[in-house]
Amino acid sequence: MDSSTLSTSSPSKPPQVWWTNAIFFIYVHVAAVAGIYYFPPSVVSWWNLVLMFALWRASVFGITIGYHRLYSHRAFRASFGLRVVLAAMGSAGFQGSIKFFVVVVSASSPPSYDLVHDPYAATRGLLFSHMGWIFFKPTYEKMESVDREDLDNDLVVRLQHRYYVPLALFFGFVLPSSLGLLWGEPLQAFIWGGLVSKLFIWHSTFLVNSLAHWDGLQPYSDEDTSRGNLILAVLTGGEGSHNFVMLSASSLEAANILIAPLHTIPPHTFPHDFRSGPSPLSWDPSKWFIYILHYCGLITGLRRAREKDVNEARSYMTYKETYGVPPPEDSDDEDFGFSSVDDSGTQSDGDSSSSHDGESSGSGSGSSSSSTSTMRTRSSNGRGKWQMWTMKDVEEYVDAKQGRCVLLIGEWVVDATSYLGEHPGGAVLLRKYAFKKANLGSDMDSKLNPESQWPDSTWAFEGGLNNHSRAAVRRMKEFRLGRYYTKTAAPDED
Repeated sequence: MDSSTLSTSSPSKPPQVWWTNAIFFIYVHVAAVAGIYYFPPSVVSWWNLVLMFALWRASVFGITIGYHRLYSHRAFRASFGLRVVLAAMGSAGFQGSIKFFVVVVSASSPPSYDLVHDPYAATRGLLFSHMGWIFFKPTYEKMESVDREDLDNDLVVRLQHRYYVPLALFFGFVLPSSLGLLWGEPLQAFIWGGLVSKLFIWHSTFLVNSLAHWDGLQPYSDEDTSRGNLILAVLTGGEGSHNFVMLSASSLEAANILIAPLHTIPPHTFPHDFRSGPSPLSWDPSKWFIYILHYCGLITGLRRAREKDVNEARSYMTYKETYGVPPPEDSDDEDFGFSSVDDSGTQSDGDSSSSHDGESSGSGSGSSSSSTSTMRTRSSNGRGKWQMWTMKDVEEYVDAKQGRCVLLIGEWVVDATSYLGEHPGGAVLLRKYAFKKANLGSDMDSKLNPESQWPDSTWAFEGGLNNHSRAAVRRMKEFRLGRYYTKTAAPDED
């Protein structure tokens, strides 16, 4: 795969105006302003104001709890009834169907930080990053690389996607008007519960693209412009710890208001955490509702980032802020982290979280102990040294246990089996680059990476498909087995 195939547009080609998006967006704003002028808050009943606030918050929670934390990042599992409610709440927000939201989330992370791949980069100005990007049509060149079979297997997702437009119109405009009939003010309910609430939903969401990259704290990472902001947390139902989840501005993509999300969520620093931040004092109503639903039995398999990873991120930033330079990193030649490899990258409450890709973290954890033991043996060629692996070694290792997913990243042989259930892009994407014995030729060690034998995932990992955070790189290092041996490089000798 050539990196040029991932370009979303040509720098010399002017952006196309997305007329349907622009017209709908402008119409709702004009209609809402006109409605407020003729029916200001001073003359409408408080029922309409309560309705506006309730629908605004309900839509926000449908997006944050349902679209984002449940479906995009698989931070927990929800009952069928709860998924139906979350899908309805999210539809009212006019941010696209669940399927479009999640797939575009996965497809929209660009290979580099540039203005071509970032339709609303913070470097283009606060106003443009907030809403100017809406008027231009993007493309999603990486859509075919996204595999989320779990979405097609979910009846709620399938039905909501098929009937999204009528569902959005019903829950977004018809429902508030119908509720207004109960107190004899359907027109005012349409204006405040339908039109005005959309402005609150959209612009509080847009702050994720603008304010969250303009002002706030960076306690976990400074790899991009994402920041933590209390105002953002209050308006978005708890999405204010932006630096914890690291919604990179350069990883976001514009989309159609009617059929795709208004903003997307790219790979996070701690992608499967159901919280937006580790502190119990963080303003995160979405987390509180998830806790309540969990104790009511409607949510299972809550997943958290490992405490040691969170603490390491904090320590890294504290050191950098104190001394002005990053702390010295672990050398690739050190026996990095194998003595403390956990069974999974996230902590789960009570039960193992099932992946939506047919790979369960439970099964992944089951193979973790076996692969970890092998890793310690294979990498014990003296302190600071690594065992050199040949293609034959890789073949024997894969044959020893069915289902192992062994990758080639740079010079490293990496066993990603226990990470299949956690990978934000899905297990299938990792399997695409895994060692496959059936593809081997007769001269197995003739090349470092003959594509017909073992696809090299280095390019994909280092930015070709997605920008991996520093935390992701550290996580990858924990799964290394050894260095890959070629005839151009002799193994280390004691």
